Amino acid sequence: MSLASDGIEILHVPMGDRSYDIHVGDGAIGRAGTILKDILRAPRVVIVTDENVAPDWLGPLEKSLDEAGIRHRAVVLPPGEHTKSMQHLEELLDDLLANNIDRKTTLVALGGGVVGDLTGFAAAVVMRGVDFVQIPTTLLAQVDSSVGGKTGIDTRYGKNLIGAFHQPRAVIADTLTLNTLPMRERLCGYAEVVKYGVINDREFFDWLQTNGRRILDGDAAARREAVLRSCANKAEIVAADEREAGLRALLNLGHTFAHALEAQVGFEDKLKHGEAVAIGMVMALDLSVRLAMISETDRDVLKAHLEDVGLPTDIRGLAGGNWTADVLLEHMGRDKKTQDGKLTFILARGIGNSFVANDVDPGTVATVLESYINDAR
Repeated sequence: MSLASDGIEILHVPMGDRSYDIHVGDGAIGRAGTILKDILRAPRVVIVTDENVAPDWLGPLEKSLDEAGIRHRAVVLPPGEHTKSMQHLEELLDDLLANNIDRKTTLVALGGGVVGDLTGFAAAVVMRGVDFVQIPTTLLAQVDSSVGGKTGIDTRYGKNLIGAFHQPRAVIADTLTLNTLPMRERLCGYAEVVKYGVINDREFFDWLQTNGRRILDGDAAARREAVLRSCANKAEIVAADEREAGLRALLNLGHTFAHALEAQVGFEDKLKHGEAVAIGMVMALDLSVRLAMISETDRDVLKAHLEDVGLPTDIRGLAGGNWTADVLLEHMGRDKKTQDGKLTFILARGIGNSFVANDVDPGTVATVLESYINDAR
């Protein structure tokens, strides 16, 4: 990591000819024009944002671009997970083509994970691929979806089942944007922060137990540290395994459970992605306990920390009459990590010691699911 003259910290992601920098700190959007003018193929961009983000952050971004002499136009989408759909992808592509973009045009995703995923996928396919830049405005996007090049949209069969690997040219994470988020959104991002500690960084997890509330309550230094350490953890894994051939699957800790829960709920606001990940991580460690890989103490430490900051760790209030282990297993069967009908999970031998487990016994998974469903009734 390096420190820019204005206090913005820079983390390099080594990806060969697709390497890029992550710029993190308060006021980073004000430097966007300066950052982008050195990496754009041509001084013109299309900003893609949504109706929630535009009122606060589109103006400052446009001002920065104007000062750098970069031409720009904005597309403002509806907010919410349902925007990450084939319909809105088609509408965005139609807008881009109707306004005569070319291969030197860069798309700029200004928003949370939905905007970033949709914009990145549009960039991957329009004109057979144009550059894009991530300017994530949620904690979840800053520490997870903006880094690593995964792009895509949801389908009625599950999340992110249509997409592409397409690395951004830069990530600009302005931690001031987190001040405009409601606490529920901050918590959703915090679940992903905790994930990195559980995967392979026990020291980071221990630090979070002391500093988690400071991050959520707006301490600038704690937020910057959390974003940087999360991105560094993810960047190290992505650089070693860009296309998820093995190691990168670790980043899906809790996600096989989480995506099944989201699919069952219907990708509605009743359960947000970060909340599902929090529940899914506890389920993953519970499965690890049942497979005699981890102690109940470690599972309970994770559960207690998540509950202490206000994240859910069970499905009370979600599970309805049609919730069964078989239905959730059916959702899991559509998970991208499933191969030849065999379930793959990220399990743990301890906090900070996670691993990829192939061909996990569905019966044991069903037992875990049934226990949560029964507790919710």
